[in-house]
Amino acid sequence: MSHNDLHVRPISSAEHSAFLETAHDVSFLQRPEWARVKGGWRGESLGFFDQDELVGAALVLHRAAPVIKKTLAYVPDGPVIDFQAHRAENVIRPLAAYLKNRGSFQLKMGPGREVRTWAAAAVRKNLGKEGFTQLADLELKSSSAQALALNDALLDLGFTKEDVGLDFGAGQPEFVARVALQDEGGNQLDVEQVMASYSATTRNETRKALKSTLEIEVGDTSDMARFHALYNHTADRQEFTGRPLGYFETMHRVLNEAVPGSCTLYIASNEGVDLAASIVIRSSNLAWYLYGASSSEQRKIFAPKAIMNRMVEDSIAAGCRYLDQGGVSATLDKEHHLSGLTKFKTNTGCDIVQTNGEWDLALNKPLAWVFEKYMNWRKK
Repeated sequence: MSHNDLHVRPISSAEHSAFLETAHDVSFLQRPEWARVKGGWRGESLGFFDQDELVGAALVLHRAAPVIKKTLAYVPDGPVIDFQAHRAENVIRPLAAYLKNRGSFQLKMGPGREVRTWAAAAVRKNLGKEGFTQLADLELKSSSAQALALNDALLDLGFTKEDVGLDFGAGQPEFVARVALQDEGGNQLDVEQVMASYSATTRNETRKALKSTLEIEVGDTSDMARFHALYNHTADRQEFTGRPLGYFETMHRVLNEAVPGSCTLYIASNEGVDLAASIVIRSSNLAWYLYGASSSEQRKIFAPKAIMNRMVEDSIAAGCRYLDQGGVSATLDKEHHLSGLTKFKTNTGCDIVQTNGEWDLALNKPLAWVFEKYMNWRKK
């Protein structure tokens, strides 16, 4: 161990939460309570120490692999540490050594930093245009030399990057859609400034929704059944398999017990009929629109647009830097099955952000090789 290496040891959930209160840009996936929401994984809070000072933290999710009884260790959107103050190898080496000593055969990590950003309007304008097949063909809004250097450091440390192609992988998406709620100087935007990034059609539909007789309320855990009824309706309409009601009730209860107000359920109704519902999670200075659902009734009132407006308002009031709306594909090909998602999200003002993506480090090479073969077999 070099004298610059940090040392890693377990910390309590209380220590972990207290450290996160001092940090910015903390993903909800790195909060200790998330392990209680995420079924099938065991959570472990680890601290990074510079001598006796706690300088970083990681929620590690452990999943026991079939037969071999050792674990896959997963750090989603983390660790929470300043990679400018601490070199990547001085953070990763002691983390990998700790996990290997305790029976993990592989470390999966998605640092979650913003590598490149493309503006909503540019993506919207060039989607499906000749000569533009993927995001890399467009002019950048911004890029981060530090996030790119972190990718290089992970390569040097022996990690391999998951290549998910133009579709989504099993973990967190590499490309995400985010509505900026602050300008480049870090000043909070107002709702009108945010709406200026919408397409003209989305802006008009939002204004129409706001003039309607819609009512938007913030629900409690007992109202999650109302969300779930709309969610099941949406799942049937869009042909996906939804999660059970208990998952959403647990999420709402556990997150709000840990940080009051961090998980918000919005329900839009008109004359007593629920038309749309959404779940937003906030963590430090960030917000995520995690789940949305809508009815097939009264579509001309544009209930989801009214909820979106309220989410933006509340996230601005909470001092959030962006409202994340989930994964997109890197393609600009209109024929690709995910291009409609990109169009929809950029219409609602989302810039497209490329994060570091997810990386794998074999801690036990034979077992990691067997696990990879098993997972590839399962995908067939």
